[in-house]
Amino acid sequence: MKEIPVYLFTGFLEAGKTRFIQETLEDKRFNAGERTLLLLCEEGEEEYAPDTFAASEVYIETVENESDLNAKALAAMLKKYKATRVIVEYNGMWQLDSLYGNMPEGWSIYQEFLFADARTFLNYNQNMRSLVVDKLKSCELVVFNRTEETTDKLMFHKIVRATSRRTNIAFEYEDGRVEYDEIEDPLPYDLEAPIVEIADRDYAIFYRDIAEDPEKYEGKTLRYKGIVANAKGLGKEIFIIGRHVMTCCKDDIQYSALVCNYKEASTLKKRDWVMLTATVKLEYHKAYGMKGPVLTAISVESAEKPEEELATFF
Repeated sequence: MKEIPVYLFTGFLEAGKTRFIQETLEDKRFNAGERTLLLLCEEGEEEYAPDTFAASEVYIETVENESDLNAKALAAMLKKYKATRVIVEYNGMWQLDSLYGNMPEGWSIYQEFLFADARTFLNYNQNMRSLVVDKLKSCELVVFNRTEETTDKLMFHKIVRATSRRTNIAFEYEDGRVEYDEIEDPLPYDLEAPIVEIADRDYAIFYRDIAEDPEKYEGKTLRYKGIVANAKGLGKEIFIIGRHVMTCCKDDIQYSALVCNYKEASTLKKRDWVMLTATVKLEYHKAYGMKGPVLTAISVESAEKPEEELATFF
């Protein structure tokens, strides 16, 4: 089956999605005549002007309800226009899983951009944090348009980095200037130390980093505190150790943990707090279903639970 590239643009109302897509379709370098299905999932004040597109083979369909995002309907739209690629202007109030989980076979996200109005973003983040995190978690680039000289770029940087270390950040000013975020984001622990000490307050950052970039932890020796969990079906010499991590709100709290080899794993009790010192090796493990960081314990010591049991990014 031929792969269908999907270009996904997310953001809340009046964030600049329509303008950017309009300008993109006016560019001959992008729109050279490919049959393109443009899916509109919300109505803003701006409207498209198809007569100014660089090529006319752009076919617009509107999806009014989140429940209408189903594989059968999307495949029918693609077939109707014989389109070879898809552009989605997504509704900021809808969860991305509604799209991800219902894309027809062969559809693949090629690029994902988030657009946000710098003047209102902090309000959205404060009042609709779960929706903001939902849009930040997988986008390649977030563009904060209508940036002003007084915009607190460091605050925006911290909000983005609390969700993703990989997302690029751009600030667009009213005069058209674009400034890219170049704030260095060092880890709060020393990866070059003989034993990398992960403080209680830094577990969320550590877990996200080792999940996103496990290669740099290969061969390292780590020391951190975590909760023991059952490892059913994994063998008597393996246990799971991690912490409960909250990214944005109580609804998204997850037990975020790693697999650990330990000859005396069967002596550990579920929910015990322990201080682990272990080496890291990247290898396939069925607990992950893929290659990942597998620990081998050097020592496992009983430990008191931290003052803040819940690990967060702030």
